Amino acid sequence: MSTTKSIQKIALHLLIWILNYVLIAFVIGADWNGFENYAESGYNTLAVAYTYGLISNVILFYLQVFWLVPKIHMRNRKATYYVLSFSIIVVISLIETYFDYILYDLFEIYDTDEFSDNFSVTIAINIFYSVAGFYYIFRLAHKKSEKEKQLLKEESLTAELKYLKAQLNPHFLFNGINSVYHLIGKNNELARDTLLQFSELLRYQLYESGTQIILEKELAFVLQYIKMEKTRKGSDIQLTYDIEFENGTKKIVPLLLIPIIENTFKYCSNHTNDSDNSINIHIKEVGGKLSLHCTNTFDEITSENTAGGIGLINVKRRLSLIYPERHELSIHKENSHFMVNLNIDL
Repeated sequence: MSTTKSIQKIALHLLIWILNYVLIAFVIGADWNGFENYAESGYNTLAVAYTYGLISNVILFYLQVFWLVPKIHMRNRKATYYVLSFSIIVVISLIETYFDYILYDLFEIYDTDEFSDNFSVTIAINIFYSVAGFYYIFRLAHKKSEKEKQLLKEESLTAELKYLKAQLNPHFLFNGINSVYHLIGKNNELARDTLLQFSELLRYQLYESGTQIILEKELAFVLQYIKMEKTRKGSDIQLTYDIEFENGTKKIVPLLLIPIIENTFKYCSNHTNDSDNSINIHIKEVGGKLSLHCTNTFDEITSENTAGGIGLINVKRRLSLIYPERHELSIHKENSHFMVNLNIDL
């Protein structure tokens, strides 16, 4: 805790105790154990008695706060805690009662009906302040514990997200290099163009994708990737795609959509008849809600791994960490088509 906050906390505690004393001793017309703040003798006997009474309350309160609860109760020494707490309450109550009887003689207070149960009233009040101290420090300790747990959870999530994001670069790099490799020798000019486009995509991954990025940039990256794959695949597939957004300044976690689109191209069917190989990609953002719908044909050779791999597993985990209760992801096969539908509330 900073020095300023510590001073503010001490000042607040002092203010509460002072207000407590003023209200009981001077404002409220109280009659406590035979002491009054408007006595017939003209003395405010309650103010005198409550001076040491309040000191007792303060001692009991802070004994709980600084010693009994943190040093004994929270270290699972419950029996010792209860014995010590009650013993201290009894001893302080006896001392208070002793001072009360000295004041009775000093101020000539002899109405025994007023103070016959002096000790029981004193001990009840002292128990109240002990319990207040217990509740105060226990609540603070619980709040601190919850805060530490939350920080630990956040640190763990951050570390996991960094790990998941780190997985994307080699995964994306591997798929890109593999694509260029298969073009070399078949179409060297296309291989060069694909490699150039791929280098631009890698530059984005390395330098543009922070924790959050504006939607317009992320979708431009996705569009560039689709165009690269379109160039590479050529007439081997029937590709349709559209990307629309209402508010490009909305923020999104980078590289979240690309693994899904990668899989769409990677596991698309490879039928002899090119018209049987189709990919449809539709991305739309309206009112801060983003939807992605990808469909691709598949055959028996590519169908085995369509729903798995690092890419989709990574996407599922990142979605659960970053957009819990704010996303819907469905992956299913229907006839010869593989479909992925993703909706995110940005």
